[in-house]
Amino acid sequence: MHGLKVGRAVIAFLLMTIAYIGTLLWVDQGKGLFSGIHRLYSVLPTLVLISLLSYLARYVRWHWLLARAGVSIRPLRGFVAYLAGFAFTATPGKVGELLRIRYFQPMGAPPALVLSTFVYERVFDLIVVLCLAGMAASDFGIFPLVLVFVLLILSTVFLLARYPGWLLHMARYLERRQMGRLARLADLFARGFAHTKVWITPLDVLVSLVTGLVAWALTAYAFVLLLDHLGLDVPALLAFSLYPVAMLAGAASMLPGGIGSTEAVLILLLAGLGVGLVNGTIAAIGVRLATLWFATLLGLISILILESILKPDGKSTGPSLGTR
Repeated sequence: MHGLKVGRAVIAFLLMTIAYIGTLLWVDQGKGLFSGIHRLYSVLPTLVLISLLSYLARYVRWHWLLARAGVSIRPLRGFVAYLAGFAFTATPGKVGELLRIRYFQPMGAPPALVLSTFVYERVFDLIVVLCLAGMAASDFGIFPLVLVFVLLILSTVFLLARYPGWLLHMARYLERRQMGRLARLADLFARGFAHTKVWITPLDVLVSLVTGLVAWALTAYAFVLLLDHLGLDVPALLAFSLYPVAMLAGAASMLPGGIGSTEAVLILLLAGLGVGLVNGTIAAIGVRLATLWFATLLGLISILILESILKPDGKSTGPSLGTR
């Protein structure tokens, strides 16, 4: 299992990287879009550090929710397990991050609870990113479209949480059709969505909003810092809102990790503010290197660490990383 899990992650990362570079080269077509990539070298370490702080803020929320559900996780081990999910973050809806089930289950968090935490996290991420995207989305006249997309997702989550029986009926149907694996998956999602109601309390909502706001505001600030480093004259408040808009567009595209769509929207938004194609492309590549690609690399490293301390059956082999 160790080799299989790590092998899949590495292969996915390599394929994603090859596809990304190939697409960029195809788009370039001699336009010299990469002539200024060297301008990113000095600012990338700072952007990466900001991203790491953002992940830490998101993990604080994750740890809080598990603790409120009665599951005590050692912070360091839990943080590494949380980062491991990023190895497959470039999947539609980021569902690949549910890999965390494998690493949180030995720590006492049942699969359905990990899924619940993931769903709850996604809901507040959408709300916070929508708020941050408001200025730019309004400026470009696309706020109604962005709002409809977010409300559609939130409504779907609300209905599945309110009426988990729909998924349970699907699970029973799949079971009768001898589709056991899909039936178990539907049952897991039914219990996962249903459990999110446990955290509908003023305190949990407040903590989730604040930590989410800190996390995504840091990411938005990293893009502002990048634009300033590149010498691009974009109003700071508007610049702060640009990357959140692009992230929502990437999510709406349902492409893995929003690869290509997020960059394209970001370049178009910058072009609408008078930023040239070359500079816009460099900015888009820079922020994605410091977010999506850095997160994926961190996830791979975390998987390697965690798999080295797990038995073949997925149980911990000992007290590494602060386990009991």
